[in-house]
Amino acid sequence: MVFWGPPGTGKTTLAKLVAKKSDATFVSLSAVLSGVKDIREAVSSAKQHAKMGFGRTVLFVDEVHRFNKSQQDAFLPHIEDGTIIFIGATTENPSFELNNALLSRVRVYVLESLSVAEIVLLIDRALSDQERGLGHLKLNMMDEVKTYLAGAVDGDARRALTMLEIAADLTENGLIDQDLISRILSGGSTRRFDNKGEGFYDQISALHKSVRGSDPDAGLYWLCRMLDGGCDPKVIARRVVRMASEEIGNADPRALRIALDAWEVQERVGSPEGELSLAQAVVYLCVAAKSNAVYNAYKQAMALVKETGSLEVPMHLRNAPTALMKDLNYGKGYRYAHNEAEGYAAGEQYLPEEIQGVSFYQPVERGLEIKIAEKMRRLRQLDNQKTNS
Repeated sequence: MVFWGPPGTGKTTLAKLVAKKSDATFVSLSAVLSGVKDIREAVSSAKQHAKMGFGRTVLFVDEVHRFNKSQQDAFLPHIEDGTIIFIGATTENPSFELNNALLSRVRVYVLESLSVAEIVLLIDRALSDQERGLGHLKLNMMDEVKTYLAGAVDGDARRALTMLEIAADLTENGLIDQDLISRILSGGSTRRFDNKGEGFYDQISALHKSVRGSDPDAGLYWLCRMLDGGCDPKVIARRVVRMASEEIGNADPRALRIALDAWEVQERVGSPEGELSLAQAVVYLCVAAKSNAVYNAYKQAMALVKETGSLEVPMHLRNAPTALMKDLNYGKGYRYAHNEAEGYAAGEQYLPEEIQGVSFYQPVERGLEIKIAEKMRRLRQLDNQKTNS
C-alpha cells in the first residue's frame, strides 16, 4: 500500500500500526538517503527473518516518490512473492511520481490534513501523557492557546508536537501562553506550498477556475494562498496573462493589458508592492465579461492546420515585389479593402480553396463581443449580397 498525504498526517505511525497488528517486523527506509543496495539489504533481512520463524516484514519506504524508476522496480519481485509487505509514504501525487508497475501492485490510501479540533486533541494527549508525552512537566496551557497553535500548524500534527516541545523547553514558569507560541512560530510561514509539487498545480487551478467563475473573493483567496506559501509572484503573473486571453478574450480586451501591466509592475517594483497590482488584475479578470471564443477558435484553427498540412497561399493573396512574380500572376485580382464600400471587400476569399467556408471564431453575446458579433453578421450579409448579385 501507499499512504499519500500532507506532512504530519500520520503516515509513518499508520505503517507502524500495520506492522504491530500483523505481528510483523518493521523495517524503515528513506528514499532520500537510500539506494538499490539498501533495498537489497532490507529484502535479504526480510528473508532471514522468515527463515528463522520471525514472521513477515513490513518494509516502510518514506518519501517513496524520491526513488527513480529502476529503484522502484527493485521492489516488484519481492512484493510479488510476498517477501515483504510494502508500505510507501509520499506527499506527492502517486499518479505522477510512481511508475505504473509499482502502482498496479499497491492500493493508494489518501490521508487528509488534521482538523484544528483533532490537533487540539493531540495536544491534550501530549500534555497529559506521563510516559510518552509532557505530562510529567505539569504544563499549563489555556484552551484558546491550544486552538491558536492548532490553527497555525496548518494540519501538520508533527509540527504541532514539535512546537509544543519547544514551548515546553522555553517556558520558565510552566505556562505556555499565546505570546510564547507566537515567538516560536515567527520563523516563517507554516502553510503548505511546493512550487514543483501538486500543491502548486491544485492552487493555480483553483485560482484559474475562480476567475472563470467570476468570483473575486475566491480569486483573491487563492492568490493570497499562493503568495503566502512562497510562490514566485512572476509565476502567478504569467498565468494571469493566460487567463486574460483564455477566459475573457475580446469580451473585454482591456483585461489582457491590465494583466500585462500587473506583471510589469511586479517586475519593476517587486514585493510587497507589486502583489497589489496582481490582486487588482485578478479582481478585474473575475468581474470582467467572459468569453472563450478566441481560445476555442485558436484550438480549432491549430487542429485544422495540423490536419490539412501545407496548403498553398491563394495567388491573389501572394506578395509580388518583383516583375517575375507579377508575370506569374502573384497578387493578381486582389481587392484592396480600403477602396471598397464600407472598407470591406465583400465576397473576397482569404483562405486556401480547400478549406473555404470554415469558421473558427464565434463571438459570444457578452461584453464587447456583442458588438463584434453584430459587425460579423453585417459583413456576412454583405458577402451574401455580393454572391447573389
